[in-house]
Amino acid sequence: MKLKFEELKIFLDEKADQYNHPEFIENDPLQIPHRFSMRQDIEIVGFLTATISWGNRKAIVKSAEKMLDIMGNSPYDFVLNYSEKDLKEIQDKSIHRTFNGEDFTYFIKQFNRIYKENESLENLFQVNDSETNFSHAIERFRSQFLGTEKHRTHKHVSSPYKNSSTKRIIMFLRWMVRKDKRGVDFGIWENIDQKHLSIPLDVHTGNISRKLGLISRTQNDWKTVEELDLVIRKFDEKDPAKYDFALFGLGVTKELL
Repeated sequence: MKLKFEELKIFLDEKADQYNHPEFIENDPLQIPHRFSMRQDIEIVGFLTATISWGNRKAIVKSAEKMLDIMGNSPYDFVLNYSEKDLKEIQDKSIHRTFNGEDFTYFIKQFNRIYKENESLENLFQVNDSETNFSHAIERFRSQFLGTEKHRTHKHVSSPYKNSSTKRIIMFLRWMVRKDKRGVDFGIWENIDQKHLSIPLDVHTGNISRKLGLISRTQNDWKTVEELDLVIRKFDEKDPAKYDFALFGLGVTKELL
């Protein structure tokens, strides 16, 4: 499907408008952080939910609910005030696929340390003036959140420097940063400009982007994220991530097949 630039922009704007709607939340893992109103609760639940967002969406929601249940549905309070006994009980639980109780425990400890020093995770994702996307910010976050000690959980926080598309972190960033009057994305981070956001690149968004001629690379990696950045920012340099709704929606509904 090859459209001219203007036609493609009109088509994707229409689709972004169609799919960027609260009904979108009903079947999406994003419904989990939407159950909370306190900033820190939204951040913690958003990050945990995004981290396990691979595979079937119903299964992701179920696994996220399991984590909420363990934290007594008060995530911020839990990460600040857990006991060693609490962590011991989590250690051997299965959570979601390869993300297990040991990984969950590790995240809880890291959150505890981070929130004792910072009011918000936003502090760890600041984009510097010379930067155009989140690649360096994600790496700075990784080094602060994961620390230097090697641990099996590090594989669950992927790295643009290793050419990963870091789909789940990019998705989390869209949720937190993007100012959305539709009630889908939160936009609770005031000091980071949404113009730096990218498209969370997965099988759906990657395939649709190729079908529309937006990207030529065949891998879903960080280089492809940057290739897609160049195009979508020509469509809307102030809010490029809105096209995630268009690409993901077209992929899920199989409209272009």
